Amino acid sequence: QVQLVESGGGLVQAGGSLRLSCAASTRTFSSYSMAWFRQAPGKEREFVASISWSARNTYYADSVKGRFTMSRDNAKNTVYLQMNSLKPEDTAAYYCAADLRSASSISLPGGMRYWGKGTLVTVSA
Repeated sequence: QVQLVESGGGLVQAGGSLRLSCAASTRTFSSYSMAWFRQAPGKEREFVASISWSARNTYYADSVKGRFTMSRDNAKNTVYLQMNSLKPEDTAAYYCAADLRSASSISLPGGMRYWGKGTLVTVSA
């Protein structure tokens, strides 16, 4: 069983930055591909970014490409999401997820093995 705990959400003005963190409680953290998803009020959960177990490969949704950067520190069992140039449409609950599949195959929330409870990001205009 893997527990994931997100942190770092908050209220920020448009154009600002936030860094989300996700800490995992597992000795086999480096075995997992990790991903960030988000869910805005009244909308379905959507893919944001994923990273391979080695951190060599990252993948992003078109809506965040060039603004968000996902990284991981396997020594700390933690993944990060650096969010820059935030827009009001980035407002959502952000969820961390883990799976044993290749990071390149992660694009939908279905099938992710473990989930965190989420952290709320609010971007004001």
